[in-house]
Amino acid sequence: MPRYEFRCRTCASTFEVDRPMSAASDPADCPGGHGDTVKLLTTVGLGGMARTASPPAMAPAGGGGCCGGGCCG
Repeated sequence: MPRYEFRCRTCASTFEVDRPMSAASDPADCPGGHGDTVKLLTTVGLGGMARTASPPAMAPAGGGGCCGGGCCG
């Protein structure tokens, strides 16, 4: 079952709620009893590959500039 993250606007606490996708847009009450909450956008639900993807390639070290210092004399 998907897990959704919410933040309470009253006490600023963040909490998670497990619920079916069909109820993803339903409001959630704060564990502190407040009703003014907002659903947060999380990358886990969007990507899926974020944890397994390889890191981006690093530019070669050099003198800097737009081409790594190769064209600057």
